[in-house]
Amino acid sequence: MQAIVASPEGRLTWKDVPDVTPGAHDVLVEVATAGVNRADLLQAAGKYPPPPGASEILGLEVSGTIAAVGDQVTEWTVGQPVCALLAGGGYAEYVVVPAGQVLPVPDSVSVHEAAALPEVACTVWSNVVMTAGLTAGQLLLVHGGGSGIGTHAIQVGRALGARVAVTAGSQQKLDLCAELGAEVLINYREDDFVERVRAEGGADVILDIIGAKYLDRNVDALAHDGRLVIIGMQGGVKAELNIGKLLNKRGGVIATALRSRPVTGRGSKSDIVAAVREHVWPLIESGQVRPIIGAEYPVQEAAAAHELLQSSEVSGKVLLRVTD
Repeated sequence: MQAIVASPEGRLTWKDVPDVTPGAHDVLVEVATAGVNRADLLQAAGKYPPPPGASEILGLEVSGTIAAVGDQVTEWTVGQPVCALLAGGGYAEYVVVPAGQVLPVPDSVSVHEAAALPEVACTVWSNVVMTAGLTAGQLLLVHGGGSGIGTHAIQVGRALGARVAVTAGSQQKLDLCAELGAEVLINYREDDFVERVRAEGGADVILDIIGAKYLDRNVDALAHDGRLVIIGMQGGVKAELNIGKLLNKRGGVIATALRSRPVTGRGSKSDIVAAVREHVWPLIESGQVRPIIGAEYPVQEAAAAHELLQSSEVSGKVLLRVTD
């Protein structure tokens, strides 16, 4: 089969690689489309190695059709259209996926569009709902509202009856966020998000992709009993945490990662995928949540797709088309 291979210098090349075969509890997916994530950019640059045992090939989510199933797999059959959450291997013609990380393609989206869903849906639901416990009437602050995760989080928050505040770096992105249901629109280049969020009573849940740079200000923006969930490090990895502020607000600071979770067991990817299928897939089927796709490239142009995502000039997801 063919796949994108990253050289030590970060060059991405579409070339022949060994075929992959499913184990007893796996399925083999013929890939139609792969999603591009910032983790892929870091891995290509040699800064984010895959977990032990995972494929060295880039790609954390795909859509396509099942080409083969393992001996112990009963839920999935050859020919089914699916999308899947991966630990790696998505930028390829075929990928092996644990059966518990596979999702059916919702009837309301195409098989190619479905590649935009697994990573954002699992990230948002596991963090905003399963970890932070967002409920109706609360205020959710989403940093990077125009991103793939951000655009999905806005829609899920609104579907749950929460109010949503966002930060973004352009009016175009803020307009998209407003269209998706965000009520408090903050241009981080011009406005102080702490002041804006405090004026709304503080954030009950903050979903943060920035990390160290925003830590102190995020604590300032929390409501009493608020929860800050950190899922990214775009703004660095080290910062000072003022415990006094946190105690005064009875606040919580939680850092999570999806890729390194186990396949099965408590807190596993399989548990998260099952929860997403139960709770998020009906929202997609009803049209309350939809994939937001900002750009699509042939898989052979993965380097250009990475450049676009790195530039932060795109809203929503970037996809790589593998087959027609």
